[in-house]
Amino acid sequence: MRKMVLVMAVLALAGCGDDKRTEAPKPAPATQVAPAQASAPQWDLEVRGATPQAVSDLSGWMIEHQFMANVIREADGKTRILMGPYASKAEAEAKQAEVNAAIVRAKKQNIEVLVLERPAAQ
Repeated sequence: MRKMVLVMAVLALAGCGDDKRTEAPKPAPATQVAPAQASAPQWDLEVRGATPQAVSDLSGWMIEHQFMANVIREADGKTRILMGPYASKAEAEAKQAEVNAAIVRAKKQNIEVLVLERPAAQ
């Protein structure tokens, strides 16, 4: 019985679409969208520890406390922890106060949070 069902399934599938050789419609070419020029500056927070070795510990602590940050290694070898971008300086300063409050609650020392203006993309 199984062989018969299998043979019927194979025959049914083998004949599927033999006469219907239509090509799928080609997608329309994507229109070129110019990147949006940010008229207002964007802001970041830089979180710095006392020593460069503290970057992994500090970024781990930030993840544990639901602060999303990016660890960036620059060309000169310096490692930075950045949060953002934020649309306004007021928004960045509000987040800075939130991070500083969490740092105080956790009794962390020698950590500074700076508000930086993001350089314009070139």
